[in-house]
Amino acid sequence: QVQLVESGGGSVQAGGSLRLSCAPSPYTANTKYMAWFRQVPGKAREGVAAISTPGESIYYADSVKGRFTISRDNGIKTLNLQMNGVTPEDTGMYYCAASETRPMTAIQALFRLNYKFWGQGIQVTVSS
Repeated sequence: QVQLVESGGGSVQAGGSLRLSCAPSPYTANTKYMAWFRQVPGKAREGVAAISTPGESIYYADSVKGRFTISRDNGIKTLNLQMNGVTPEDTGMYYCAASETRPMTAIQALFRLNYKFWGQGIQVTVSS
């Protein structure tokens, strides 16, 4: 069983930046993709960004392209999400997820049902 622990959330003003991190424990070579999802009350959990192992495939939701950057530190096995130029629409609970499915298209990699392991979530609030 892989446990994922998110960190780095909080409150920020529009136009600012935040960096989220996710540490898998234990790390397993079966992890083929990791991703960030977000959810707001009343809406389905949506994919924000996904990255394959060892990082040759990266996908972003259209809403965050050019503003967010997903990366993996393969040395210490953490997953990061650098969020720049945030807007109030980026507010939500952000979840780290891991999948053992490979390969995946962009649509598959950003679809929540393709992920087996999930973190507890971390709140991001962007004020205008």
